[in-house]
Amino acid sequence: MADASLGSPSGDALNVAVNATAEGDPVEDGSINVLGLTSIIVFYLIVLAIGVWAGWNQKRKQTQADDQETVMLAGRNIGLLVGVMTMGATWVGGGFINGSAEATYKYGLIWTQAPVGYGLSLFISGTFFAKKMRDSAYVTMVDPFTQKYGKWGALQAIPSAVSEIFWSASILGALGSTLQVILNLDINISIIVSAVIAVMYTLLGGLISVAYTDVFQLFFIAFGLFLALPFALNHEHVNSIAPGPGIDNTTTDWIGTVPSHMWGEWIDVAFLLLLGGIPWQCYYQRVLSSKTSKRAVFLSYGGGLIALIMTVPSVLFGAIAKATDWKAVIGREPDNTSVVLPLCLQYLTPPVVAFFGLGAISAAVMSSTDSSMLSASTMLARNIYKVVFRPKATEKEVLFALWGFIVFNCTCATALAIHYKSIYDLFVLCGDFVYVMVFPQLLLVLYFDKSNTYGSVFSFFIGMALRLACGVVKLGIPVGLSFGEIHGDDSCIVVAPVVCKEDDESCVEVAGEDCVGPVPFRTIVMLISLFCHFGISSLTHYLFVEEKIKTKFDFFKCYKVSPTTGLVEQASSRHLDNAPGTITLDELASNGSFIPRPEYSNGQKH
Repeated sequence: MADASLGSPSGDALNVAVNATAEGDPVEDGSINVLGLTSIIVFYLIVLAIGVWAGWNQKRKQTQADDQETVMLAGRNIGLLVGVMTMGATWVGGGFINGSAEATYKYGLIWTQAPVGYGLSLFISGTFFAKKMRDSAYVTMVDPFTQKYGKWGALQAIPSAVSEIFWSASILGALGSTLQVILNLDINISIIVSAVIAVMYTLLGGLISVAYTDVFQLFFIAFGLFLALPFALNHEHVNSIAPGPGIDNTTTDWIGTVPSHMWGEWIDVAFLLLLGGIPWQCYYQRVLSSKTSKRAVFLSYGGGLIALIMTVPSVLFGAIAKATDWKAVIGREPDNTSVVLPLCLQYLTPPVVAFFGLGAISAAVMSSTDSSMLSASTMLARNIYKVVFRPKATEKEVLFALWGFIVFNCTCATALAIHYKSIYDLFVLCGDFVYVMVFPQLLLVLYFDKSNTYGSVFSFFIGMALRLACGVVKLGIPVGLSFGEIHGDDSCIVVAPVVCKEDDESCVEVAGEDCVGPVPFRTIVMLISLFCHFGISSLTHYLFVEEKIKTKFDFFKCYKVSPTTGLVEQASSRHLDNAPGTITLDELASNGSFIPRPEYSNGQKH
């Protein structure tokens, strides 16, 4: 139960579809479902056609060659409706749908935190971050870091891009499992074909193709899941999911409980999702593509509402799977819990309805895969390739780098999806390092003017080191640091003590072991990283600005002596060079609003 908040590794992937014989034993059925395969091919062709048309239409209307804003942000011309749809479709991915059903089935609703947490994070982002980012006219989420911290700011792109790739891998794995169960297709082929289709129209049209395909995909997601829901609920082998007695006076507990020793873990994951869902490039790509900052805020709220609405059918399918007598349906309990939603579609709904449900999951996967690939590639091309390696790169060179990174990242995500079959684990894990390392950095670069490269670099490596020291079970990293444990109540005992009598030589005494759970260590590490950044930045700012240390020792070049005022000031701010509304001490002095030091006059020291 220690990993209940994250899910646990599921069993081996289902290699074949199963049917129940008259005796109730499963039998193998190796034939491919031709009708279902045909419907998926048609769906993929429609999505590809929409993506190609959107990209072609954008190129036909534009009056100049492609530039970064056109490809990465659709020319900052995304309408409100399309923006809300693409935001919602990006959040409601295959990991969102399949993972939520899996977590509800295995652990109960109370442990299915990811869909609600990530959905609510959009409201937080829209309230506190969207307007600041859009008003600053950034192109990526990492722009304020590279603008203020220089090349060192590009560090933030690394965990962000890796997390996007993890997210893509988790949702590609979800689709592969679904197609395997319902159509009996090879899981690896399903993953590869889905990734190739998504990459094709992303390469052709950039964000505008992604946005318009998202609109179609979101409608298909909602239609497919809500259509299948009543059929599954009313299946003869599904017990009632409502409180109270159902079939044979039995009840289904799909709500779940949180043992007393696991509240630290539950709270930790809740904050991870609420705050760790904020610093995602796929979110800011939509925010920054909006025409105005006000529209960016509405886009965030609309996307969050869609995510919360789509949580309902996902969770209900998990409850239905929990209430199903699987021995009567397929002859045994599901071996691979990550495919409980596809199993519900396959065996609890009519074939036509199952195909619509399959299309819904396929749409969810593609709508998130294309977004994540474009988002990760945008950061790598603009904030790492251009800022760190090729500062003088032309627009065309950056776009070529972008297309190369899209193909590379898709290849990595596809390989991970084939190798690592768990869904919900990756769905939550991908926000772990972003929460610990990137969220405090984004908060301070936007809201704390004294933040500087010293605080940023120090807190980045401190956060990473502490998080790795706490262990990452899924990556095989042992626990080397603990902030404490939470002990369960007296009724929770893992191992009962054995006390031997004095004359019983064959007896072996065993010490009792109570239930223990972790404290919210991720949140503790995040707060340590936040306070380190704040403290180091404040200290170095004081030392240099008050001239306790000479600027010649400023090896990060964070500060400079103003030629007009003679004061030491920050060498750069988070605002882009051409951003409106920024003013420096030199400009204040030049218009008489600031009195420079007496020994300075007209930029000359006397």
